[in-house]
Amino acid sequence: MTTGRFTLPSEENFAAETARIGELWGADAIRNADGTHLDEDVLKLGKKVYSAYFPTRGHNEFISKHMEQTPQIYLLSQRVLAEADSVSIPYMQRFYSEQLQANQDADPKKYWEVIDRTTGEVVDPGNWDVDFTLQVVKISGAQPMHEYTVTFLAYIIWDPVEMYNHLTNDWGDKEHEIPFDIRNPETHQFVMDTFRKWLKDNPQTDVVRFTTFFYQFTLVFDEKHREKIVDWFGYAATVSPEALAEFEKAKGYPIRPEDFVNDGTYNSTFCIPSKAQLDWIDFVSDFVHENVKTMVKDTHDAGKEAMMFLGDQWLGTEPYRDGFEKLGLDAVVGSIGDGTTTRMISDIPGVKYTEGRFLPYFFPDTFYEGNDPSIEALDNWRKARRAILRSPIARMGYGGYLSLAAKFPKFVDTVTDIANEFRDIHEQTDSEPAQGILNVAIVNAWGKMRSWQAFTVAHALPNKYNHSYYGILEALSGMRVNVRFISFEDVLSDGIASDIDVLINAGPYNTAFTGGDVWNDGRLVSIIRS
Repeated sequence: MTTGRFTLPSEENFAAETARIGELWGADAIRNADGTHLDEDVLKLGKKVYSAYFPTRGHNEFISKHMEQTPQIYLLSQRVLAEADSVSIPYMQRFYSEQLQANQDADPKKYWEVIDRTTGEVVDPGNWDVDFTLQVVKISGAQPMHEYTVTFLAYIIWDPVEMYNHLTNDWGDKEHEIPFDIRNPETHQFVMDTFRKWLKDNPQTDVVRFTTFFYQFTLVFDEKHREKIVDWFGYAATVSPEALAEFEKAKGYPIRPEDFVNDGTYNSTFCIPSKAQLDWIDFVSDFVHENVKTMVKDTHDAGKEAMMFLGDQWLGTEPYRDGFEKLGLDAVVGSIGDGTTTRMISDIPGVKYTEGRFLPYFFPDTFYEGNDPSIEALDNWRKARRAILRSPIARMGYGGYLSLAAKFPKFVDTVTDIANEFRDIHEQTDSEPAQGILNVAIVNAWGKMRSWQAFTVAHALPNKYNHSYYGILEALSGMRVNVRFISFEDVLSDGIASDIDVLINAGPYNTAFTGGDVWNDGRLVSIIRS
């Protein structure tokens, strides 16, 4: 048995078992999970301490007095068929009212949009009104047998990840954590002041594990608490009247509600990105980068490392986008679902080390009587292992409630073997990757910015629309080939590098993966054919 390179989740009142399991797994660091904290007895075990930090949640005493400063999102109503010259659209239908609340503060005539979906025409604001009491938009002068929608601003009043954890773990009457948007100066000041105080109050913390920063990927639930809209790359929840005004000032043109909902696709990663979408990503990223740098500097000034979790509120910190390496982060940790997500983490430039959080998560949906979590653990490890040999992550770990995992001895033994094998790989290879013998380029609309993320929808979860071609990345993740990601724009401007042996363009017709109308440009075809 060896030790090191392993981060163990722990919790209060569990020091003895933490010490026992930590020795079995060779853990040299401990961390707390969402909803837990590390007590003095756990801290006395002498291991490196990671502390999860949530910059924009967990302070209801502040944000409950400033509900207009919660994050906002553009939502698209159900399509409603007009059977006469007037029609009412119940805009909150099929959305979860405990998570989302229509914005009644900003003028809907300015910020909302009603569209005749049969013709694609925008309905004049003079022909519709909002009844906030009944939560309907009433349209007059409608065309019978045409379908109509309303795109409306809504406040996010329950943090989506905390909500998911709350529902999964059946936390009952535990207070819902309300998120907040730092674009408002008052909230911005509160977030920065609160973090600086936290740094002083937590001298035992060695690594601040930011989970994550400011804006949640698109995660919207329906009225039955089911995931309705999920896009791990979705920027729908980064909007606000203030942001819209600042965008117009920065980019020189206004962005429309339709630019966010995109006829119901919410700009899925499948969609060929529009100029407005790319400009919005740049706009949000610039704002996020500026504030991340401040928090990272504060962390370093306090003598601690700054680690980012690649998930949750990660928007604006895309690790393959230019500028990420200037944030000053020491490390990135992310969830390991397979070989593809392993490479997504391990190939990240500009950090000192990377860490993978392996599955299963120690939650009751997996750790229940009669189930064998070791099956998922081994399956997860086998998928990741081949990618680790090609691009090794420096550390591994797990997340959730250790007290749950401790009830499954077979699982504990399985992780013992996995952890030892992980360290053995590093020892046998001197942490150096197996060298590739071919150079492969994946070409799509996203290019380098979505390295190892092309075909991903929800993080490491299978999707019937991308299953077959996601397999291309999964195969490549452990093959002895060097993989790079380039965009159609890269090809048009720079050509194809002479050292590329294989070019792959895969996916369904007319998507961001294959390119759609970009192939009408004869220059692109000529460059690739030559």
